[in-house]
Amino acid sequence: MKPPRRDQLRRRIAQEAARLMYREGVKQYFDAKRIAARRLCGRSGAKRLAFRPHDLPSNGEIREEVLALAALAEGASRPLRLFAMRAVAVQVMEALDGFTPRLIGSVSTGHVRRGSDIDLHVFTDVEDALTGRLHALSWSYTLDRVAIQRGGVIREFTHVYLDRGFPVELSVYPRRDLRFTTRSSTDGKPIVRLSVATLRDRMASSDPLGYARWVRTDEIPDLDALIASHDAAPPEMYAGLLDDLSE
Repeated sequence: MKPPRRDQLRRRIAQEAARLMYREGVKQYFDAKRIAARRLCGRSGAKRLAFRPHDLPSNGEIREEVLALAALAEGASRPLRLFAMRAVAVQVMEALDGFTPRLIGSVSTGHVRRGSDIDLHVFTDVEDALTGRLHALSWSYTLDRVAIQRGGVIREFTHVYLDRGFPVELSVYPRRDLRFTTRSSTDGKPIVRLSVATLRDRMASSDPLGYARWVRTDEIPDLDALIASHDAAPPEMYAGLLDDLSE
């Protein structure tokens, strides 16, 4: 039995939004789902379809489709990429230990793909102390400030972008915010922040031999190849996923 037409449309929008994020570099779920809906409902050669807000997939549905595309396109390189990105995250976190770094996002959950960032929360009441530490490490960086309104109050957030082979984003918070938990825009659940000790434990349990070798040698296998391919466009292995909506 075929799923209802609206369910089909929702799934196709999720697939196209995932393709936009994975293949075309659209960063935000909000943008991807609306671009996808416009493309699918206004595509020439197909029946024009209207869509309503509840036809749009959730961020979680899109993420699952992105992961499916990544698994198809990247295959066996994904666990190697995950280990390498976690190892780089450990190096960055230990270098910034004075700022209580916490790992979040895809490197934390294990849902990495080509183009993923290493996302870290760092905590300081003196922003210059953080940039001073980066200068002392001779790490180049770019800094961006974003104003966001929450609960009727406008707050300014600082983001620091590093290139440590893989892209690294530091979201800077005052120290008091370490006590508070924010929620994910993907599934609404509390964001899990991993300390460097917890991250090391996770690496050791998921790949004991690889972790022991890395601790012993401080070398990350295939690192140069993984970095070189990180921003490369994945092969078009799923071009037929979004064919005719009129079936």
